[in-house]
Amino acid sequence: MKLTILYSMNGCPHCDHIKEEFKKNKINFIDRDIYEHESEYDDFSKIVNNEYVPALLLMTLDENKVAHNVKYLSPDKDYNDIHEGVEIVKNYLLD
Repeated sequence: MKLTILYSMNGCPHCDHIKEEFKKNKINFIDRDIYEHESEYDDFSKIVNNEYVPALLLMTLDENKVAHNVKYLSPDKDYNDIHEGVEIVKNYLLD
């Protein structure tokens, strides 16, 4: 099973925009507010060396719920705009 986890923040227009685009493209995602899941997002930020949102974590879980093919994506580093981020997720889910 492939998962898309979105790290977002209330009041962030870019976060709201990517959520709208995911919904338009029928992309299921898990929304993780960076303040509610602060330690989890801190770990993510350290890995990508970037604290910007919306940030994306893509992974495939096997039947034992072990993560494989994990991809960490942060804005202005791995994608330049919301549409590019959505395309990366769509391609990941289609692979």
